[in-house]
Amino acid sequence: MREQNEPVASRGEQIEAAEHEAAKRRILAQAEAERVPVEDTTRAVPDRRWRRGL
Repeated sequence: MREQNEPVASRGEQIEAAEHEAAKRRILAQAEAERVPVEDTTRAVPDRRWRRGL
């Protein structure tokens, strides 16, 4: 939050802040879309290769 006595940001700064926020939202949305549920990452998969021998 800005203080009462701080000057209002210039138009360029406002546009830059809006673009930054939009980029952050896009990155977060992409990360959420690519997220792997924890249940899928912790599921044990038996590795039976050792039984086949060399």
